[in-house]
Amino acid sequence: MTQPLLKSVRSEEAQDPHDLHTALDPNAGLGLSLQTLRKARRLTLADVSVRLKFSARQLDALENERWDELPKGLPLRGLVKNYARFLDADPEPLMHMLEAQAGDVAARPAAAPTHPRRGAVDVSLDAEPRQGSWGWLIVILIVLLVGGFYAIDRGLIPDSWLFAEWLKSIRQ
Repeated sequence: MTQPLLKSVRSEEAQDPHDLHTALDPNAGLGLSLQTLRKARRLTLADVSVRLKFSARQLDALENERWDELPKGLPLRGLVKNYARFLDADPEPLMHMLEAQAGDVAARPAAAPTHPRRGAVDVSLDAEPRQGSWGWLIVILIVLLVGGFYAIDRGLIPDSWLFAEWLKSIRQ
């Protein structure tokens, strides 16, 4: 794993050349590498937090490698990958460092079983209750009835269509 972590850093962005050397050293650790790259870009945890949508507390836990304070699995992997991209670093070496250091915390989830387990309930999407559809049906029926009585009252419907005497009496 001799790939450089840093894609490109202008020399004026670096605060200390030793910091960049530490960031490029895979033995330095994931947290220290990320922290060094962030400081080389003169960014605060708050700057990174706003951009990545992770709290500054979580970013601090990542930089100090407090794995128990971080999300597990894919969210952690996504955090590290997005952090690396934001810092213009190659995410692959950092992902290897994460797997080496965090182990099962950063493990990829196992593939879902292809067959349902015994006793599992199969719920189809069509079985969802459709609430509110009766309300709309009632509103539509009321509008049609009001419209029909209005049409009868205004003489828009011929007498031959009116099948009941009480409907003919509405017109008069």
